[in-house]
Formats: sequence, structure tokens, C-alpha cells
Amino acid sequence: MKRLSVVACAALLGSLFPAARADLPKPERFDDAGFVSIFDGKTLGGWKVSAKTGHSGKSKNKSGGKWAIKDGAIVGSQDEPGNGGIVITEKEYGDFEVALEMNNDDGPDSGLFLRSTDTGKCYQAMIDYHQGGNLLGIYGEGIGGKPHVRNFDFGKDVTEIVVPSKQADGGFKCPVKAEDWKAFWKPGEWNELRARIEGNPPKITTWIKGVKFMEYQDTEKRLADKGGIALQVHGGGDYTKQFVRYRNIRVKELKK
Repeated sequence: MKRLSVVACAALLGSLFPAARADLPKPERFDDAGFVSIFDGKTLGGWKVSAKTGHSGKSKNKSGGKWAIKDGAIVGSQDEPGNGGIVITEKEYGDFEVALEMNNDDGPDSGLFLRSTDTGKCYQAMIDYHQGGNLLGIYGEGIGGKPHVRNFDFGKDVTEIVVPSKQADGGFKCPVKAEDWKAFWKPGEWNELRARIEGNPPKITTWIKGVKFMEYQDTEKRLADKGGIALQVHGGGDYTKQFVRYRNIRVKELKK
């Protein structure tokens, strides 16, 4: 009787018992008309580094982290252990949608700031890209931590998530099952993130790779009607050798 090789056996078993396919939500189709690039891929023209946030306390607010341009991306890190900050647009925006691509190291805590002041008060679309963190939940940065809505947490690293059985505040359920996360999110690759803010008190919507992950209507007016768009390097710890990376940053101002 002819014996099958290990490879042949694996192929036969695979045909008899096919692996379950991930049940992934379909990404939305967006109308990109009206979007304007706000990062030229070469300089920080139109942006400024701010050392006025609490994340720059280690330097006594003399520096706001390290920000550079590399391979067409804004690359950020702490400039000394524990010292971060933000890079913020010089222009202020009211109702808008912003999209970018992100390829951060697993470890640094970052964020996409909406209607931000140069002191870092904002509605933050979270990019807490580390164990126990979250991606594109909503957090009131510098305004008392309210709102704070999220519908999953990263597990031991960013390759896995934990989805609570109870829906997040605001009632928006995580659209991707925990077991399907590895098929959905690709660490080490460029992945698109998107956020929209409208009105005041604002309605905030976020998407990961075209899939809506959060829709939240605030009930209080916490900030001015306009503010900057900012990217963050969090203070604390030592993240001088780990980096956040953002490219293809574009915005569309929305008509009221």
C-alpha cells in the first residue's frame, strides 16, 4: 500500500475539513471628492510641534517629542525617556472628516486629535496601540476623560483583541469578532483609519479599514466649535526607540 507524504496528508485533511473562514464585515465605499492633502510627505509645512500638553512634562514643556519625515511619513517618538507631545495643524477645522494611514510599532501610545487646542484638549480617536489599549474608540483628552467609549481592548499584543459581552457606552458593538481580528488587522502594514466630527455637542464616527467601529453622539459642549488636527506621542515610560508613523493624511471640511 502506497504511503502518503506529510504534505499530501495535510492537503487531503484540508480538503476534507476546510478551515473556517473569517466572517469579516465589508468596508464602506467612501466619496473621496473634496478631500485635500494636509501633509506633503516631505516637510511639516502647515503643522507645528507643541510642547504645551501634559505629555511634555518631562522636559518641563520645552520640547514636544521627536518628529521627523521619513519615507513619506510623519514619524514620531519620545525625544527623551518619558517626554512626548503633539504635532498639530496650523489651520483649525470645525465639521470635518480626516483619513490617514498608520503603521505604528506595538508599544507607543498615540492618538488622532479632533478639534484640538495646542495644549492638547480635544476629542481623541484613540490609537493606544499596545497591550490593553484600543483603536478608534473616543476619549475626552484633557477634558476630564469624558467621553470614554470603546468596544474592544487589545490582548497581550495588537494581534488579538478582547470584546466585552456588554456593548460599549453609546451602544456601538464591535463589528469584528475577536477570533476574526487576525484576519482583519495586519500589524506591520499600512492600515487606513478615518474619523468624522460634526456639530457641537459633536457626533463622532470612526472607521478602521473602511469598517465603522464607533458612532457616538455627545450630550455636552466641551470644546470650541473649531480646533486643530493633531497626532500624539504619549508621555511616560521609555519610547525613544519605538515609533508612530502616519502618511497620506487628508481632510474634507463638511458643510453644515
